[in-house]
Amino acid sequence: MMKLKAITIESKIHLKNQSKKRPYLILKTNNLMKHSLLIFSLFVVLSSAFSQTTDTRLNGLNEEINLWLQKYNAVGISVSVVEHNALVFSKGFGYRDLENKLPVTKNTVFPIASCSKAFTASLLGVLEGENKIALKNSPKDYIPKLKFYNSLMNEMITVEDLLSHKSGIGEVNGALVLFPRDNKMKILEKLQYLKPQGKVKESSLYSNMAYTVAGAIAEAVTGQTWETNIKNKLFKPLEMHNSFTNLEAMLQTNNYSLGYGLSKGRVEETLYEEYFSYKPAGGIRSSSKDLANWMMAWLNKGVFNNHQVLPENFILNAQRHHNDRNNRYEKDTYLQGYGLGWRVETTDGEFKVYHGGNTSGFSTVVVLFPFRNLGITVLSNQQNSVLPYIIADIIKNRMLEKPQVNPDDYPVQVTDIYKPEKRKEELNTKKPPTHQLKSFEGIYHNKGYGTIEIQFKNNSLYAKFPTYTFILEHTHYNVFTMQKMEKISHFNPEFFPLNFKLNNKGEIDAFTIDYFQTEPVVFLKE
Repeated sequence: MMKLKAITIESKIHLKNQSKKRPYLILKTNNLMKHSLLIFSLFVVLSSAFSQTTDTRLNGLNEEINLWLQKYNAVGISVSVVEHNALVFSKGFGYRDLENKLPVTKNTVFPIASCSKAFTASLLGVLEGENKIALKNSPKDYIPKLKFYNSLMNEMITVEDLLSHKSGIGEVNGALVLFPRDNKMKILEKLQYLKPQGKVKESSLYSNMAYTVAGAIAEAVTGQTWETNIKNKLFKPLEMHNSFTNLEAMLQTNNYSLGYGLSKGRVEETLYEEYFSYKPAGGIRSSSKDLANWMMAWLNKGVFNNHQVLPENFILNAQRHHNDRNNRYEKDTYLQGYGLGWRVETTDGEFKVYHGGNTSGFSTVVVLFPFRNLGITVLSNQQNSVLPYIIADIIKNRMLEKPQVNPDDYPVQVTDIYKPEKRKEELNTKKPPTHQLKSFEGIYHNKGYGTIEIQFKNNSLYAKFPTYTFILEHTHYNVFTMQKMEKISHFNPEFFPLNFKLNNKGEIDAFTIDYFQTEPVVFLKE
């Protein structure tokens, strides 16, 4: 029987990394849920429809999912299961809109976050099949002006390295989320100044920036946007009619999910994350029914409705072990690595290809068992939650007729959403700044990120980024944390403290920001 730690290690590591590297700022509170038992009773009522299955292996699944929704105090979930090129289960549970009691269905649209990476990788696979690119080639072959941090990166990085997290670029998410640009090339211009967090070919550092580069390659060789390419080369042939590459299009439908999270046991509504230039890493919104078509293509050598949508060679290549993931091996989970747009591993004696997604208000997972011709998608509107992994594992055990895990061996693991405390307006008098606050004013610049203007007004300091402005709260000496002044969905600014530095004359001439990269990033005063 599979043990708890083997089932959930990936989701635990993913959530731990997310909490460190990309915290979320949740701003809109929903006080609708007073007691989880009330919601559970509503789930049971709503679960009487929408299912296609008569498969006896799934007898009792509806009730089991409802119990887990209650246990997790979750709002809604959508599930699809495919086997042997057929849809065997597709159903929604709970609500997509709690306040208005609107139910989740198989066609409800959810942000799928990093599950989008497999789409970007597949797009490049399609372009390779059209002889427009070669995954073994350098990205510079398609974007000649592209420059990485050093000559070794310029010479060694391949397109495959971008897709399997071997580039060494690493997270560098500060450049993406605090200095957002809609134009991917404007972001790529910064790469030559962004110190890599790992070594080319030796790194397994997860990288949204690498997928931003991959999306730009598709644009360069086709003359069309990443969004247009995804729609025409993947969504249309796969008949994914409820799938979108931008938030605005999703909001124009009549069946999309709001996002929720937990804060001290209370359900609260969240804002959506904007992806700007890094949509190739996480910007797709889709339904579990649409993703059933996606899974069937992957399980059928790239064929959907007798049409070769994805090249078979790419399917085989993408599911190979291209790069190690530095996770600890467990008794039932080992050979963990990256394919192209997917994670690959052996779990409970089964070869598994999968990817999860976590964004403001949503947690998702898409799981394939290629040798079993089985695919499972679970989309939830609960942030920082391992519930999709649990539901997927329960369904896998049923479909493959494996022993069910004792429910007590599964965790209830939901990380609370970020909620800022009341701002402290006064200075820390026990550890005061070295200078008067007005002395901190100025324009500070880093070539890899951009310009931040520090302003002094109304006896407070403000950090003005190109897109956002934050008020600074003093913590100790010359260290300040950023506090929100506007609605931002996708990061916690307090996580990025500013530490002002003095030159040899005792003047403030720079500051560093922690957690943009593995080392503090320096912004020099102009």
